[in-house]
Amino acid sequence: MSLIAEFSVRADDFALHHSLTAAPEMIVEVERVVATMADRVMPYFWVTGGDHEAFEEAFEEDETVTNVTAVDAVDEGRLYRAEWTDNVETIVYAYVEVGATILRAIGRDENWELRMRFDDRDKLTLFEEYCDANDISFELTRLTDAEQPMASAQYDLTPKQRETLVTAFERGYYDVPQKVTMSDLAETFDVSQQALSKRFHAGHRNLVKSTLTVSHPDDDYDGDSGS
Repeated sequence: MSLIAEFSVRADDFALHHSLTAAPEMIVEVERVVATMADRVMPYFWVTGGDHEAFEEAFEEDETVTNVTAVDAVDEGRLYRAEWTDNVETIVYAYVEVGATILRAIGRDENWELRMRFDDRDKLTLFEEYCDANDISFELTRLTDAEQPMASAQYDLTPKQRETLVTAFERGYYDVPQKVTMSDLAETFDVSQQALSKRFHAGHRNLVKSTLTVSHPDDDYDGDSGS
């Protein structure tokens, strides 16, 4: 069974340490990572939070990235494409070696928060052994079996939250006009309307947090995790 692991990693053991140190108010969120034909790893990442000019100047002296290109700009955020350099002999290549998948990577100042998917516990063990052998410091903060569908794990939804939102969608709760009401759904799930409303609120919040915002790495609020 696959596993979802969350790690806290020092920036100097991941990437963009110099850039994040030079502009500590900035927040970096890796959107996706592409492995190239030349055995390079090319990240796409959003940067928000403050002085983009200072952050871009720091690119010039950051030994972990090269060929940085601004791809897009939306509101206060900018999307960049770059290449990790040979100096990044770190978790970037650790997860490539074991075939793990980075679901989320958010960096700010001295730390990165990573959420990664491993095919099984053996893959996680190989990852940890690779990190130990290469003196990569990390803290495993959370480990869960990915029993619920992949989207639930990726978007911080509990099984109950996912079931509620999907059922509401399928039965037309989000249609205009609505085909079912909150009261109808509460009867379906055999819960009070107040309890169902709370579950909707927590599920919607986690979806918005995971898909539409760049979260603060210190933000450990995950809504109503028991609903």
